[in-house]
Amino acid sequence: MANKSSIEWTEATWNPTTGCDKISPGCDHCYAATLAKRLKAMGNPKYQADGDPRTSGPGFGVAVHEDALNVPLHWRSPRVVFVNSMSDLWHARVPTEFIQRVFDVMAATPQHTYQLLTKRPIRLARMAHELPWPSNVWVGVSIESQPLAWRASKLREIPAEVRFISAEPLLGPLQLDLSGIDWLIAGGESGPGHRPIDSHWVRSLRDQCDRADTAFFFKQWGGIRAKAGGRTLDGRTWDDMPLARPDRVVMEI
Repeated sequence: MANKSSIEWTEATWNPTTGCDKISPGCDHCYAATLAKRLKAMGNPKYQADGDPRTSGPGFGVAVHEDALNVPLHWRSPRVVFVNSMSDLWHARVPTEFIQRVFDVMAATPQHTYQLLTKRPIRLARMAHELPWPSNVWVGVSIESQPLAWRASKLREIPAEVRFISAEPLLGPLQLDLSGIDWLIAGGESGPGHRPIDSHWVRSLRDQCDRADTAFFFKQWGGIRAKAGGRTLDGRTWDDMPLARPDRVVMEI
């Protein structure tokens, strides 16, 4: 079965790999690392590998899961799937051959829409030519602060049907080149020690998306609890989803 998700912009999660390492400021309060520690304590077999205590911690060592690889082949109804909500598919310790097999499964299940998000777009761009790019695969990068805006340039090199940016947790004002970017998700940080978000940062991103004809999705203000601050901006929610561009050149499988 698919794991139903409470994430507002998706429907389900699929984790053929788990585990990661902190590589940028947005990772400081990683929800996945905290959850992995709890799952390890509960005896969940997917979260028994420990990572570097400086960058990941208990239960969050990188691991691939052969038994999870073919799960989407057995789903009966179409769904929108966040791939690797508990990992980064382009982590250096995920074998290239396994990444290719993940893409093969996605290509074999065109009834589902897959959303992949990475903080490692250099490796993604380097191996893009080794992967099939069916139209049901969306790829995004995390950009939480201005020094990381370069990730959008690497994303533009990827021949995905839909490219998107996750500005969550948004840690400062962003000025982005949104050419070739179909969707932007913004949101504040949640949990103990969460860093505050400024409404001016969110409005600026919304307006940049409007000028660039990029779909804008505001996920949350954040707080001690993810839902504590709500998700209303200027009297309404912003739940735009991307549409495939008719002029997009997509690599054949």
